[in-house]
Amino acid sequence: MSGKRQSYEAGHRPKFMVVVDKTTECSRAIHFAARRTARTGASMIMLAVVDPPANFEWIGVGEAMIEEAREEARKRLEAAAGEARSAAGVEPELAIRVGPRAEEIIRLIGEDEDISFLVLAAGTGKDGPGPLVSTLAGKAASTFPVPIVIVPGSLTDEEIDALAG
Repeated sequence: MSGKRQSYEAGHRPKFMVVVDKTTECSRAIHFAARRTARTGASMIMLAVVDPPANFEWIGVGEAMIEEAREEARKRLEAAAGEARSAAGVEPELAIRVGPRAEEIIRLIGEDEDISFLVLAAGTGKDGPGPLVSTLAGKAASTFPVPIVIVPGSLTDEEIDALAG
């Protein structure tokens, strides 16, 4: 990964990346990123990461499980893209990766040097903000290649609109 992101060079646009998952708070990150994307003239990418099966005993079962998980991720991304269109008229790029979530996020950021911001939603439950937020905003934050924007899951659309512009 180079030290300078291409999004800061002439002819490139910054890109907001949202990690789309099954949490209810994820819609807050989508709404914020869509509003900021529209406001700043940036672009947006949504990533869903499929966890590979830990153990499978029969040949072909693992591939079938991954394909089923990919289809579920595709549907989740399409629904999320609908939220972005509804919130701000933004048409996001969609990406599905298979592997450990943090590694796949970093890998995509390394491959797409227009990605300028990672937008995550913080959980509101008693278990804390969520493992991804805890991991990336904790010890890894100082070495991360782009700023991490954490959107509180308890914000309303109106509050996000006011904050995002």
